[in-house]
Amino acid sequence: MRLGQRISQLFSSGTTDGTLADLEDALIEGDVGTRLSSEIVDQLRNEPGIRSSSESAILELLKHKLEPFAVAYDLRFDSGDLNVVLVLGVNGVGKTTTIARLAKFYMPEFGPDRLLLCAGDTFRAAAAEQLEIHAQRLGVRIVMQPQGADAGSVVFDAIESSQAKDQALVLVDTAGRMHNKADLMSELAKIDRIIRSHTQESHYHKMLVVDATTGQNGLRQAEVFHNAIGVDSLCIAKFDSSGKAGTALAIKRDLGIPVSFVGTGETYESLEAFDAGAYLEALLG
Repeated sequence: MRLGQRISQLFSSGTTDGTLADLEDALIEGDVGTRLSSEIVDQLRNEPGIRSSSESAILELLKHKLEPFAVAYDLRFDSGDLNVVLVLGVNGVGKTTTIARLAKFYMPEFGPDRLLLCAGDTFRAAAAEQLEIHAQRLGVRIVMQPQGADAGSVVFDAIESSQAKDQALVLVDTAGRMHNKADLMSELAKIDRIIRSHTQESHYHKMLVVDATTGQNGLRQAEVFHNAIGVDSLCIAKFDSSGKAGTALAIKRDLGIPVSFVGTGETYESLEAFDAGAYLEALLG
């Protein structure tokens, strides 16, 4: 049952302290996060006339309370200079597919000749080859090295190559192994230093891909990556699934990270700029 349906059932017979407590449980189960759910329900308890409000009025009030945590990031680039997007996330979350979709999304702005994919995941078997297939299908260049190569050197080569060829946007894949976080974070810190030393700060963006179905694991993943090198925005993958990524609200509340994109299907075109209003409708509708 979707969160909105459960909330409607809770308040169909009126509002009591018990239904407000059940609402807190429903929000937590909807991945909105323990702290944010508690704060929102405490605010509702103190709303004048809350116990005589209709079910629809409570849903609208809840949506209003959640709006500050559903924040869109409008990711734009300077077409006259080099821009780098470092795509982060755990294994299996959809980073490689997201990179291909980002290339397709920005193709009208830059054209294929000014886009470059960088296979910075040199740890996972066949990761570079998978990205290479996307590059061939999209008609864009890719910089890659054999599995086991130093990821930092791949990123360095990609930036140098893009500057030599006057390309405008480099999309960098990264490893996502979480069973050895120390090695992963050390590698990411090195990549981060390389990009910072060759790119203007305003033209460098770190995007974390979070699976909409992953629940509160998404918050824990965001904490790990954000503490390591900082995260500028989220991309919510599998947004078309039954999970509607309530965890994005918890991530915004705890870490201040907004959302730039959502993945909505299986094709290269299945990437949309985040719409906060549509997101809340999907979450609560």
